[in-house]
Amino acid sequence: MLSGFKDFILRGNVISMAVGLAVGAAFTAVVTGFSNAFIVPLIGVFTRGTGDFSKAHFDVDGVDFPYGLFLSAAIAFLITAAVLYFCVVMPMAKVQDRFTAKKADEPVDIKAALRDCPRCYTEIPAIASRCAHCTSEVEPDPAALELAKLPVQR
Repeated sequence: MLSGFKDFILRGNVISMAVGLAVGAAFTAVVTGFSNAFIVPLIGVFTRGTGDFSKAHFDVDGVDFPYGLFLSAAIAFLITAAVLYFCVVMPMAKVQDRFTAKKADEPVDIKAALRDCPRCYTEIPAIASRCAHCTSEVEPDPAALELAKLPVQR
């Protein structure tokens, strides 16, 4: 019973997830600190107030609505989303584009292009001039020959 639990906990993806959650919590603390130290005072400069919305609220029939908590959380969310997008998503997209562009420039494998023999219906290479199964002569596919840059042999 405990050995199964130990196997589960020591599995690589569980440990990676735990590390990711810990880093995410630390990142959230950094963004919240940045927001409280710089963004909230900047908002205060523009609104000619304190900029601290965490204590903002209104009352309706004796019921308190602390909308400032929502505004503070929304500001922290927007900052977190912007930092993640500009510091993680965009650079990773550029790295992936560089690697996928290299793969697109690789030569096409002409031998992998297949077609059916018109006589026996077995798959043969598109550039073949004779079927390997029934040995009948076939006309090579002109598009495959162009890709292979081979002269047409008759």
